[in-house]
Amino acid sequence: MILNRQLQESANLLLKKYPIIAITGPRQSGKTTFCKQLRPTYHYLNMELAENQDYARQDPHGFMETFKDGVILDEVQNVPELFPYIQYYTDERKQKGEYILSGSQHFLLLEKITQTLAGRVALFSLLPFSYEELKGSDWELESWQEIVWTGFYPRIYEADISPNDFYPDYIQTYVERDVRQIINVSDLNLFRNFIASCAGRCGQLFNATQIGNEVGVDRKTIKKWLSLLEASFIVFQMQPYHKNFKKRIVKSPKLYFYDVGLAAQLLGIRSADDLNVHFAKGALFENMVINELTKNLLNKHERPSFFFWQDSNQNEIDLLIDKVSSREIIEIKSGKTINKSFFRNIEKYKELDSGVEKSWIVYGGDQAQQRSGTNIISWRQLSQLNK
Repeated sequence: MILNRQLQESANLLLKKYPIIAITGPRQSGKTTFCKQLRPTYHYLNMELAENQDYARQDPHGFMETFKDGVILDEVQNVPELFPYIQYYTDERKQKGEYILSGSQHFLLLEKITQTLAGRVALFSLLPFSYEELKGSDWELESWQEIVWTGFYPRIYEADISPNDFYPDYIQTYVERDVRQIINVSDLNLFRNFIASCAGRCGQLFNATQIGNEVGVDRKTIKKWLSLLEASFIVFQMQPYHKNFKKRIVKSPKLYFYDVGLAAQLLGIRSADDLNVHFAKGALFENMVINELTKNLLNKHERPSFFFWQDSNQNEIDLLIDKVSSREIIEIKSGKTINKSFFRNIEKYKELDSGVEKSWIVYGGDQAQQRSGTNIISWRQLSQLNK
């Protein structure tokens, strides 16, 4: 079974308006399949292959004259020299939707796009499957614990691979390929320890000095390694929301994984049942919810404006959606039973910010209700938050 990705509608629309669209996302997120589904008649070239790289570098004019009128250039960041020629020929031909570019190293691809293709390209992010995409299919999972353990990488579902087999190979391949390709890491074991340390801080404030002390490298190295994880869609940071509140607020970002199954594997979780007693249960549930809300927006070609809020007394809002003139605030709780403690931080924040438009609680149960002016929804109903 092959799922139709929700991003397809937006990508189809802008492919008719721009000469180029670019698809970025993690390795194994389904970019190649998506591009081929989007335009099955286009000529497909994998730019990781040496012969394609050699042709593009040695005879870029010949390459661009040969491959035109509908081309998919996969992992195109491997041939950065080609970007000026893509610019030149698309300007000359003025043909809509001529090229689909894809790449799994976001910063490298984005750098080349902003340097040479600005105004000519629509940029999309394709993350692994979303829960909304799996809903109603043969691959839909019953519990959030199963989802967190399994993650969302397409190959797990398409080939029926156990997460316990998939993720160790994924990590090994990532470390051996992308890490060595982008930067020179002298001790790969230290880098693996760094990734595991990041998983242990999922949903927590990022402290480079603290992680450096734990791993055994300096703060500067940790920052460099974090940039690498971000560039290859392993982790992302959520920034704190700053406003002139009376109380002091934190300024450090929080750390999350693009795929919660990878984080779970790094934390030693080997079954869905393990989550019921694991110390990171709440953090992983929070990561899953934030990921799904992010995917729902990205799949509509909308950019999330997500923040968290925390003051010096540890009062915290897990997720704040900034709408410029108003805010929506969301508390995320893995528990299946609604209790008064779920509302405490929401009430505190509303006292500080009169611009709160809506407040939500997303929890691990199945009931939906409204209480004390707050909408309570199940993790299964996250699409309501993106309306």
